[in-house]
Amino acid sequence: MKLVSWNVNGLRATSCKPGFWDWFYQTGADFISFQETKVAPEQLGDELLNPTDYLSYWSASVDKKGYSGVVTYSRQDPEEVKEELPTPAFQGEGRVIRLTIPDFHLLNVYFPNGQKDEIRLRYKLGFYNAFLDYAENLRKSKPIIVCGDFNTAHKFIDLARPKNNEKTSGFLPEERAWLDKFIAAGYVDTFRFINGDVTGSYSWWAMRTRARERNIGWRIDYFFVSRELTPKVRGAWIEPNVLGSDHCPIALELVF
Repeated sequence: MKLVSWNVNGLRATSCKPGFWDWFYQTGADFISFQETKVAPEQLGDELLNPTDYLSYWSASVDKKGYSGVVTYSRQDPEEVKEELPTPAFQGEGRVIRLTIPDFHLLNVYFPNGQKDEIRLRYKLGFYNAFLDYAENLRKSKPIIVCGDFNTAHKFIDLARPKNNEKTSGFLPEERAWLDKFIAAGYVDTFRFINGDVTGSYSWWAMRTRARERNIGWRIDYFFVSRELTPKVRGAWIEPNVLGSDHCPIALELVF
């Protein structure tokens, strides 16, 4: 089983760029999850709503149009689909879509960015904690796979210039501490599980100063699995050569 995740930074724009649909179908993925779609399904045509061989499941921002949003494309009809976290304070921005299939819960999440101000940073940290509570409750019934843009690099090896960013949201001690907490609760960073402490592997680059060309990036996009699924993990990788967004796709392969 193959899963792909990508923050597309505007699905309509990215899907119009050369090579997108070739990439989409050539993945052969069972699930393709996008974040930061910036669109509601009623704004789209059939090509994005119903690509060949896939069903699509959406969550869109309610109050701010052209903001946030996630979609998961699935080759199989899920048992259950749910939008949003159950906590009202963290609803309305279209940040979560959950698909439940017989083997696991798949959560596609666009976690908040905390760089705007202190209020938004507190929102991000609260969202993190509400998400962990949600995942732990779901895990009582099935294992968990979480993919998406976490908006935080975990370790010094997960960004090119860690010392320069220790006071920047996305690499603050309290943000990184939550990832420590998440891992301590039994969730495994599949890229590190497969690839160890490899360096220079990033999934996001600032769109200025030729950061991508120079590989001055951050690894802030992840596939996590709950620990009980690690025996099923066969591969986890990043696809930095796939263009179209300031992020690149990441992928996970499991055997059931």
